[in-house]
Amino acid sequence: MAHATTDTPFHDGERTAQIRAGVGNVAEWAGGFVRDHLPEQHREFHTSLPFLVLAGADTHGHTWVTLVQGDEGFIQSPDTRTLTLDTHIDDDDPLALALTGGTTIGAVGIELASRRRNRFSGDTRKTDTGFAIDIRQTFGNCPQYIHQRAWTRVTEHAPQPARRTDVLDEAQIARIRAADTLFIGSGHQEGNDVPSRGFDASHRGGAPGFVQVIDGTHLHIPDYSGNNFFNTIGNLITDARVGLVFVDFETGGLLHVSGRATIDWDPDVTRDPDARRMIEVEIDAIVDRPAALSLRWAPQDHLTRQLKVTARVQEAQDITSFYFSPVDGAPLSDFKAGQHLPIQVQIPGQVGLSKRSYSLSMASNPSEAWRLSIKREEQGLVSRFFHDHLQTGDVIEASPPGGEFTVPDGDGPLVLVSAGVGITPMMAMMQEVAAQGSHRTVWFVHAARNGAAHAFVKDVRALVDTHPNLHRHVVYSQPDATDVAGKDYDAAGRLTSKDVAALGGVGADAHYMLCGPARFLSDMRTGLEAAGVQAAHIHFETFGPSAPA
Repeated sequence: MAHATTDTPFHDGERTAQIRAGVGNVAEWAGGFVRDHLPEQHREFHTSLPFLVLAGADTHGHTWVTLVQGDEGFIQSPDTRTLTLDTHIDDDDPLALALTGGTTIGAVGIELASRRRNRFSGDTRKTDTGFAIDIRQTFGNCPQYIHQRAWTRVTEHAPQPARRTDVLDEAQIARIRAADTLFIGSGHQEGNDVPSRGFDASHRGGAPGFVQVIDGTHLHIPDYSGNNFFNTIGNLITDARVGLVFVDFETGGLLHVSGRATIDWDPDVTRDPDARRMIEVEIDAIVDRPAALSLRWAPQDHLTRQLKVTARVQEAQDITSFYFSPVDGAPLSDFKAGQHLPIQVQIPGQVGLSKRSYSLSMASNPSEAWRLSIKREEQGLVSRFFHDHLQTGDVIEASPPGGEFTVPDGDGPLVLVSAGVGITPMMAMMQEVAAQGSHRTVWFVHAARNGAAHAFVKDVRALVDTHPNLHRHVVYSQPDATDVAGKDYDAAGRLTSKDVAALGGVGADAHYMLCGPARFLSDMRTGLEAAGVQAAHIHFETFGPSAPA
């Protein structure tokens, strides 16, 4: 089989999966997300973590996934292409010999409390205090399906002997059926010295029981709407070997599973209406490691609050704002403009709560209601529920706002660039700058199809008209007869990075905040960097079905 060439980050299996799923030629736009190094924000992220998830093959060729832990600061990044891990790998770890001996791995760094994650692949080599990873590919991920948990560490920790079998027992089946999280590993070994060669580690999450146990040697794992990269499924098309690990968050136990997978492209939707595809796993080997980790995780469900819908306002053709007030009447907590609100709702016919995160589309003000402005997506289970069923007086649950996509400190120029419903965090940021009385130059740049699809038109116009440091540039790709040039929009056509780079009053110290579909972000980010904008000054947030996950 031919392998990926150097002009695409995807191999044949991934491209086959992308075409089969009907998402087109992802390689045309995905280059802006896939890098051969770790940006500074990802270096800082990984070096702050207490554990790392790794996928690879043992000396017998079986694929496994494991969690590697260490003391605070055990991960270091001496340069943009290297991570070092000061750690000891337990002999019972199925990847122990491979990791210390030098091997190809896939990795995902994940912070369950904030729901941040970043994936990369590379090669390990032994060091005096553990091992190093030389980076091949790296890219960020969206937080969808990540269940929030805060970690602690037990001071007295004694791993128990591992138990190796090839059939799940009743206790292991019960653990899997109760799980809301797993990590999956897959690999592609075709070709030499191409970025796509290697392994991939990925997170999967859902309601407890989302992994279906068919019997002691067969599991079905739903593949939900998320990224359009199809790294895992693309790998499994070319190499059926797969690894799984289920974490016992209360005891630190790890249940490792290795087997072979096939893809059901047309699964029975009555078993899981959200599933786009099903990964069917036949188990070959199991390693059960009780208390393998000194880490423990606690769910953050106690932090959720009940919020009541107090108003619905249609902002655009498919975008509606929902206003929420606390049921208990206590003040709402503060947040930073640009952060998202994790919500959970019980949708009739669904097993367990459906969880999503939506950007708050307003500046923070604890005395007011919170506002979520949500686009109705035909394939979006939760967005359709909000639009079609959620009415004034209905109640949902929400966790505290979170996220790192916020206004950078300082007084330098700020360029807010969005497309479609990506306008929501930008609206919050613009309102925040205005409310603070800041004199920093702000450009509000937005791309929409036409006036019917353009949200917050009057809100933005009012802010620009009353604050001389705020400016607007709106581009309609298909303006209709009722849209007035110079009033409703400023230019017709496609918003490009050249348009953004040419804005007036923006210097080298400007920060660019980008939000929109993945292709839009990739083109914008790549173009801005080509125009000389520092990578550290480009911040982005993806949304929708083409967001990396």
